[in-house]
Amino acid sequence: MLSITSQYLARYRRLTAGDRSDALLPVTGAQRRFVLVRSLDPSGRPDVVPMFFAFPSGTVDPERLRAAARRLAARHTALRSRPAVVRGTPVLRVGDPDVSVTRPAPVPGERPADTLRRALASWDPQGPPLRLFLVRDEEREEDILAVVLDHAVCDGRSLARIVEELGAAYAEEATASRPAPAETEAELVAYRDAVLLQLAAEERAETPDAAAYWADRLHALHAHAPSPRPARVPDGACPSGVAQARLPAPDGGVPFPGLLDACRSAARALYGPDRVVPLGYPWGGRPTGAEPVIGCFLNTVVFPADTGQGPGPEVTADAWWDDLDRADVPFDAVVTAVRAAGSGWTGGLDGLLTVDDDSRRPLLGLAGVEGREVHVDGRPVRGPFAVSVTQGAEIRLRMVWDRAILDDDAAHRAFDALTHALRSAEHAVH
Repeated sequence: MLSITSQYLARYRRLTAGDRSDALLPVTGAQRRFVLVRSLDPSGRPDVVPMFFAFPSGTVDPERLRAAARRLAARHTALRSRPAVVRGTPVLRVGDPDVSVTRPAPVPGERPADTLRRALASWDPQGPPLRLFLVRDEEREEDILAVVLDHAVCDGRSLARIVEELGAAYAEEATASRPAPAETEAELVAYRDAVLLQLAAEERAETPDAAAYWADRLHALHAHAPSPRPARVPDGACPSGVAQARLPAPDGGVPFPGLLDACRSAARALYGPDRVVPLGYPWGGRPTGAEPVIGCFLNTVVFPADTGQGPGPEVTADAWWDDLDRADVPFDAVVTAVRAAGSGWTGGLDGLLTVDDDSRRPLLGLAGVEGREVHVDGRPVRGPFAVSVTQGAEIRLRMVWDRAILDDDAAHRAFDALTHALRSAEHAVH
């Protein structure tokens, strides 16, 4: 039987046979997952990735920013393409760069964070993948700029480049022309080739042995989050809660298996012992030989978090290395293999873990003024809880949760368990 990737490529080639316009591009396995998640959402809501930067009031010229963002989108195929499903086949539809700077008006008594949350909640899934929002904070005498992307066209490795190039485009003359057609065409070819190389790697990874490995590894999975009960969210409260902490960092940071074990501790606090909870984390990179194009190439790998006492850090590390040997198997193929083996797991994730290196998070600079990165919490969460870890001179730890699923007290207990586990890991390293 053909693998999921082979089937997808066959459908895509039939769809585009005879069409040399490159108006429809194939999507990676990671992009297929985001398109699928969007299709299953009753509102069609996509996953979006926002970055927020505060500038002194009056620093940002909206028209100059709009022109810079359009030049950026013109240079990168993914930033002027929109995810679509054509005759049942997920694709990216390439179009012209279309980026605006929206200045949402606050309602009386509304804080800037509320205004931004409301603007993001009204995101039109049919609109452009890159959008900018600018909100005035009168109290702090700042303007907050939100740079927001559809996750289907970018991954974590793209964000630093987007920030750097947006600042460089802003520094150009406001009347600077768009990239030459030859430059745009060359980037489109590089992007298409990178996606095809990624799909070839995923096709090679989808072996019967890999399917059997994931079926055995994840056979005990179930989504253990309680059913959502919207009435639990207090009137006027944000849909998600947040907790954060800063911890001392051991030399070299906490190894990734230690972060997985810490998330296991959080899952135990939330769901109790003797469960196997699905945790997802992004992993991967651009395929060998591909240009470093902006796009979405990081697969979601699933870690089965056994909430018993745990097998110990060494066993977790060994199992994780075995997982990485099969990390190119796309998420939908993993779910299919697990279900074919008799599991009732449908691919839902109870937790997400993302890890950043703070040296790879440049701040946005506009005409010599460096923006201060800020967080706008309280936005909807895709899943019961998500943990983000930024490693550097210290560990910056954040956890957000869906208040329709987890109450604040339970979530804070889980965060305490998470931080305790990381502190224990830090002492173990020393």
